[in-house]
Amino acid sequence: MAILDDVTADVSNALKEVWDIRDGEVVPETEDVALAGGGVKFDAVMLYADLADSTDIAIYDRRVAAKLFKAFLATSSRLIRNRNGYVRSFDGDRVMGVFLGKYKNSNAAICAFNIAWAVNKVIKPRFDDAYEVFRNGTYKISHCTGIDRSEVLVVRAGIRNNNDLVWVGRAPNVAAKLSSIREEWITTCVTSSVYTAMSNEAKFTVKPENSNQNMWEAVSNSQLYRSGWFRSPDL
Repeated sequence: MAILDDVTADVSNALKEVWDIRDGEVVPETEDVALAGGGVKFDAVMLYADLADSTDIAIYDRRVAAKLFKAFLATSSRLIRNRNGYVRSFDGDRVMGVFLGKYKNSNAAICAFNIAWAVNKVIKPRFDDAYEVFRNGTYKISHCTGIDRSEVLVVRAGIRNNNDLVWVGRAPNVAAKLSSIREEWITTCVTSSVYTAMSNEAKFTVKPENSNQNMWEAVSNSQLYRSGWFRSPDL
């Protein structure tokens, strides 16, 4: 069969797909969802952590960029799992985390503070020491984490032996867009629905010297909250 016939058949099959969608209680792996018509839906909090302006450093030196990407993705993934999240997707210098359960909103927000801590207290100092391009300010290591919540439908897309999970819903799209915000002091941005559902532990500082200080700022004329705070994973 010619490639044109294959492509035409792919589109036709997608249009004729009969869904077998089930409610989920855990985040699925790729093999847990059928390629033909399989789907899982659940209420989830989606987190995207994205390294800022990474194209600039990749153009400068791909090997240095690769080390930075690996450090950022490894630490972010470890911190997502540490807060009971699931790592399910990577896209260049961006990682996606999925949070379920009673404390999903707070876990995701605190995870974002933990990622900000890792960037500011571990990754940035060590890369500044190792490379002049970071030390002299030519490239400044920064990031942003975006978080939203909604019902999410997870389906498996692609072709046999070349497929992956696709996350469909408001939260994956909004969280990804929020992670692309680039203002110098902002490290985390969440929707108001996430902020409202968070516990006080995720809203207010825990250190005695500034206890009960709100770590979030409402964005005027918007349903968003933003923060530049970070928190050690030990707190």
